[in-house]
Amino acid sequence: MKKRWLLHITFWIAYLINDTALEYAWVRTSVDKISELKALWLSLWTDLSLLPPKLLLSYFLIYVVIDRGILKNRYIGGLIAITIPVVLIAVIMHRLIVYYYITPVIYQEAWGEQRLFELRRMLSAFLDLGFAASLAVAMKLLRMYWMGREREKGLVKEKLEAELKFLRNQTNPHFLFNTLNNIYALARKKSEHTPDVVLKLSKLLRFMLYESRKERIALADEIRMIEDYLELEKIRYNERLTIEFTKQVDNPTQDIAPLLLLPFIENAFKHGASETRFDSFIRIEVRLEKGMLDFYIENTKEDTGETAVTENIGLSNVRRQLELMYNEHTLQVENRKDRFSVILTINLSSDATI
Repeated sequence: MKKRWLLHITFWIAYLINDTALEYAWVRTSVDKISELKALWLSLWTDLSLLPPKLLLSYFLIYVVIDRGILKNRYIGGLIAITIPVVLIAVIMHRLIVYYYITPVIYQEAWGEQRLFELRRMLSAFLDLGFAASLAVAMKLLRMYWMGREREKGLVKEKLEAELKFLRNQTNPHFLFNTLNNIYALARKKSEHTPDVVLKLSKLLRFMLYESRKERIALADEIRMIEDYLELEKIRYNERLTIEFTKQVDNPTQDIAPLLLLPFIENAFKHGASETRFDSFIRIEVRLEKGMLDFYIENTKEDTGETAVTENIGLSNVRRQLELMYNEHTLQVENRKDRFSVILTINLSSDATI
């Protein structure tokens, strides 16, 4: 409310300054033997005297015609019917102020034979009122336009944030499901590694419950979480799986969206190592240099003769998350006969504006 009052006051002050300057230019050329200071004072006092009918017409158009009429789809004939009398009242007020106050009191002159409601004078009053009211209405419509734009942006932002939250919530249960499968497999074998796996899983769950709710986390935390996940998988696959994980990071504190890289690694295990009957490998590389992240992962797979890329839920979710979070990124997925690889490049400084 305070901001709205300030906007209104600022508008009318600006209008008065402009109108006073125009009146001053007329006074200096039309009134003889008058100082500049007196001419300025007469001009200002004249404009202040004519302000009431201008305020009446302007705020009637803003709050009655626009706010309570047009915006609420009221009958146009009814709006015209109530607008015409208000315009006439404002014009009459304008003429009365000029005839009985401005001319005889401010300028100390007599009208002579000029009539109060002379057509030419009435038209001049109408144009003066119309100019002020038009400016006020234009500012109102401009403000409504910008508020509508901001409201629309807010709704789009809320929609995208909800979509991003939905995608992350899909990723988390997917990760948990895969890890519980690992524990189940170890429990069936009565493996001595089962307690260690449960402990590591608790650490990962703690990460998912707390850290993954943040908008951004440090890249070092994301890498630490990946390493814990890899340790879980190493216990499950033993010697038949070779995992290579190399890191070259110039800034471990660089921000990154949480759980962004994990689905690619999950995919390598689910569709690579778990479906391969013989020895297999997974090669992972993470490089960060001056905010540019290069992520590469490659895994062996059974030669099925198919090379078409069919994206599962995890990969599709990550692709959409990338679109929502980073303006500058590339994602390449290659499916060869016995290899599956993903190459991801992100400018981590190119946050998308949601």
